[in-house]
Amino acid sequence: MASTPLLGGRTLDRQTARTLPPGPRLPTLAQTVLFASHRRTFFPRMRAKYGDVFTIRLVPSSRVCVVLSRPDHIREVFGSPPSVMHAGEGNTVLKPIMGAHSLLLLDDEDHVRMRRQLMPAFSGQALRGYAGMVHELARADVATWPIGKPFKVHQRMRNLTLEIILQVIFGVTDRDRLNQLRPLLDKIVSVPPVIMLGGFYPALLRVRPWRTYLNVQQQVDEILYDEIAKRRGNLAGRNDVLSRLLAAGTWSDVELRDQLVTLLLAGHETTATALAWTFHELARSREDLEFGQRAADSGADDELEAILKEAMRLHPVVYQVGRRLTETADIAGYRLPRGTTIMAAVGLVHRDGEHFPMPQEFRPQRFLDDDPPAPGTWMPFGGGARRCIGAGFSLMEGTEILRAALAAYNVTAPHPKPEPAQPKNVTLVPSRGAEIQVTPR
Repeated sequence: MASTPLLGGRTLDRQTARTLPPGPRLPTLAQTVLFASHRRTFFPRMRAKYGDVFTIRLVPSSRVCVVLSRPDHIREVFGSPPSVMHAGEGNTVLKPIMGAHSLLLLDDEDHVRMRRQLMPAFSGQALRGYAGMVHELARADVATWPIGKPFKVHQRMRNLTLEIILQVIFGVTDRDRLNQLRPLLDKIVSVPPVIMLGGFYPALLRVRPWRTYLNVQQQVDEILYDEIAKRRGNLAGRNDVLSRLLAAGTWSDVELRDQLVTLLLAGHETTATALAWTFHELARSREDLEFGQRAADSGADDELEAILKEAMRLHPVVYQVGRRLTETADIAGYRLPRGTTIMAAVGLVHRDGEHFPMPQEFRPQRFLDDDPPAPGTWMPFGGGARRCIGAGFSLMEGTEILRAALAAYNVTAPHPKPEPAQPKNVTLVPSRGAEIQVTPR
């Protein structure tokens, strides 16, 4: 059968090639650079030129990626059997960092089993148990904010969410152990993109900077294994995530370690960034700030959560989520071959005026109206069987941090113009750190 050459030396037969949606003919490396560094502008341009479904190709090996931007098409993906839509395969680059048992790397029955064991620690009852601890940590941190001087709230949120992970998720409260872990975990969560290459090229792990990163990781592992061992026989009165996991499931030490590191890496930068964008928006609107302050004073969780949700909509921290087809499948009107990567473009859906009127405006009220956004149009945590297991924890954490800060301060923006986003690994962060200024109420 005649074949069509692909960038990178691979070929697809012409019948298969005709099944792919249209897309740019740029070299694979150029498309990869545009995707990695400019996805917020690259994807909208591709949608405008090629339509709601388009194809891009990325390294390594000119990987074929079909991008979806309509909720009904994305629902086809999220609603497909997990055995057909693998997410773990697409995350293998994270294996040297998160570990082979990480929930993000597993598929099929292994994923179902691990997720079932994790669920009790993230139930509604469990979240209510964590809320008090999160609020106290937030109040203590907020009390140290500089008064009347501009500061970058993104870094403040990174420090605070790391402390919450240490004490509420890992359950570490000993002062000496906390002082030992903080600088190590800060290096872990600040992993530069180049370290990810170790997942594709294991030989790199033997040389710098990969070896240096693994040395830090090994130090963290020693402490985590020690905490796990101490905790196994001493769960009485403990209410942290690690203790709940030990109480609810049968885990090996390695499995627990991999889940703890996954919760650290998946839940730290994402929540901190979502909060930074939230403060950025509140600081630029007196009306929205006063709305949030009234919610903080009255204990209206739904209103504080609406503020957080709107910031996540307007500034998606993760712009797209991916799946890999394990067999040929009909998606979005195309018959896509096995091996195709499907990308649900969260950022395109969130900025679509069909689903969110006046999409460029920050309007928390849209999540409180009698006619809220339709199901499947707000998806910062993904969807289907792979929806982020920590979604509820993240919303609770963000709500408690907003409550503590807005009860204490008026918030203003030294530079009121909207701040552009810049890529940081898989996230989109405020390019100038989301600078704000606070004064006591």
